[in-house]
Amino acid sequence: MQDRVFIDTNIFFYLYSTDEVEKRTKIEEVTEQYSCITSTQAINEFSNILIKKLKLPVEQIKSVIAEIYSFCNVIEIELPIIEQALDIHEMYKYSYYDCLMLSAALTSRCTQIFTEDMQDGQIIKNRLTIKNIL
Repeated sequence: MQDRVFIDTNIFFYLYSTDEVEKRTKIEEVTEQYSCITSTQAINEFSNILIKKLKLPVEQIKSVIAEIYSFCNVIEIELPIIEQALDIHEMYKYSYYDCLMLSAALTSRCTQIFTEDMQDGQIIKNRLTIKNIL
């Protein structure tokens, strides 16, 4: 059974970037080794990036989201995740939105969260390791 890893929003950006080929290749290699999990929050944040920064047409964004759903289990952000995120924020002082991702990863029983903007190697609640893969 593959380890479960949570994919942060910024990883999706590089995975679909046409300018960052080297980073995309590395992410593809790494993520193929794991069972990938993400959240509706990450999908929403990524959709906003596709709209505002990359200015993709809506139909193309829908296609990208469908592709993410095909290789990631996507969990919804519900009250227990929000409450745990607040506790994580209080303990570790990450931004609330990062804490929502950390909480979703913990709730999904992930062993790692793949990101690029949190403290590499930090262990959250003795169960989740932050991994800056870029």
